[in-house]
Amino acid sequence: MISEQSWADAQALWDFQKMNHELRPCSVGIGLGSHDLGVADVTADLYHRGMFPLIVFTGATSRTTAVRMPRGEAEHYRDRALELGVPASAILVEPNARNTGENIHFSRKLLADRGIEVSSVLLVSKPYEERRAYATARKLWQGIDIVSASTSMPLADYIGLIGDPRLVLDMLVGAQQRLLIYPDQGLMLREKVPASVTAAYERLCAQGFTSRLV
Repeated sequence: MISEQSWADAQALWDFQKMNHELRPCSVGIGLGSHDLGVADVTADLYHRGMFPLIVFTGATSRTTAVRMPRGEAEHYRDRALELGVPASAILVEPNARNTGENIHFSRKLLADRGIEVSSVLLVSKPYEERRAYATARKLWQGIDIVSASTSMPLADYIGLIGDPRLVLDMLVGAQQRLLIYPDQGLMLREKVPASVTAAYERLCAQGFTSRLV
């Protein structure tokens, strides 16, 4: 049973992770691999809206996706985008990345190897990892414009879509922990975290939502 306080704390983390960027056309859209096929849905929608002419889907597998996406997250994202009407010629697949840093590094290399000039990236992620993805990209791919995007649905609707409340709360806590500790490891730029968000994160940890901590 998830307490009312834990739901409120999860909402605080959810709201903080959302960057609320104004969407604008970019050189390329990069869909960050995960268990959530909704990332591919959002990326395909943004492509159809003319936000970028080319998509990179990036991701191998993880403990969360090895069974449900056995051919790799990027490949399953590609299949989903094709179902949604994105032409194959507009999709590149980066199949090796196993974390957000590798997503950025390998996607950047893939584009450079293809001779594709990039001045801006529309970075599509799960909604509770927007800020972490943004801070990582700004650290590893300096000198370009980064715009963050994800599904616009509320937390309750997202949990209903995923179908596993504890998984979503665990993921929220894991994303927040990385935002707090990875800057010291040189893996991302530091984001200012309000004390209220840190307190919410600590309460959720104390309640046992810790399976995605590093």
